[in-house]
Amino acid sequence: MTRPGTAARDAGLQPERTRLAWRRTTLACSVTAVLALRQALRGTGSPLEVTGASLIALIWVAFLWVAHRRIRQLAAARPPVLSHGVAAGAVACTVALAVFAMTVIV
Repeated sequence: MTRPGTAARDAGLQPERTRLAWRRTTLACSVTAVLALRQALRGTGSPLEVTGASLIALIWVAFLWVAHRRIRQLAAARPPVLSHGVAAGAVACTVALAVFAMTVIV
């Protein structure tokens, strides 16, 4: 039952589209991480390369945690609003992986 003067929320397909967007972003992030790891580990195995590969893997796991947490939240009938911390974490992981990918390619 709804309160007087308020309409029931009909989200339509928006939560599903958002879930799919998070999944696509996770896939793109995974591909970037795998390619960066592959390039970092093809070298001589220096401590710098191993450290870079470890950081790439750590950032990738952090992004997966953030993304899958949000995907689970979106499965609810009334998903909570994305918090600033989660959004900042996702952006930080994405930017860090992009920076690592660029440094590995150059």
